[in-house]
Amino acid sequence: MSFDDQLPPKIRLLRAAAELLANSDGLPVSTRQITKLAGVTAPTLYHHFGDKEGLFDAVVAAGFEEYVAGERDFAPSGEPLEDIRRMWDNHVQFGLTQPHLYLVMFGNIRPESRPAIVADAEALLEEMLNKAAIAGLINVPPREAARSILAANVGVTLMLIADPVEDRNLELSTMTRDSMIFAISTEKTRGAAADDSGKSSVVVAAIALNAALQASHSDQLSSSELKLFLEWLHRISSSS
Repeated sequence: MSFDDQLPPKIRLLRAAAELLANSDGLPVSTRQITKLAGVTAPTLYHHFGDKEGLFDAVVAAGFEEYVAGERDFAPSGEPLEDIRRMWDNHVQFGLTQPHLYLVMFGNIRPESRPAIVADAEALLEEMLNKAAIAGLINVPPREAARSILAANVGVTLMLIADPVEDRNLELSTMTRDSMIFAISTEKTRGAAADDSGKSSVVVAAIALNAALQASHSDQLSSSELKLFLEWLHRISSSS
């Protein structure tokens, strides 16, 4: 099998590399495999990407650009948690429409080796969660919330990709999404026991102030004072 030869060679190489990497089960992918699937010669690969590793880097970079475009393809609603829901849905849709690319980006995980792409995806979520924190809508620090939500989002997407198309249950995504958002939101805090309500409100306030200060780059405090103040707020906001 090879790709449509009407496509530019560069595009065929990117698609061939993405497909082979996604189906490699962690085994090496050779230049010969890539060029054969793309229907080009090795010098064409070297001309466009320098070498095989340059091609692999380009696959991930192109994938992340497309991923970011999808995650930001909506006008902010003014309700940060609702926007997080939309980002979750866009993430799942990206994985289901581009499964080979998604598996290259999020599926090739090795022990004790955290891909940069994961950190970048978390940063996108954290950006929106900072807005939720400033509004007093979440009860955990934005960075921790971003890690938890992305882990669940990736896990659900990989499960759905693995299912036959006719058996995919998108309700699994919706249920997991809403459960994760409820777990980090102050809606959960409002249902806590009365004895805990005072402590919970202090934690939420600390998270909100911490996020606001970091976002505003306040010049009302010296750098050392701000660092110490943020450390105190982080300790409060990280308390259970």
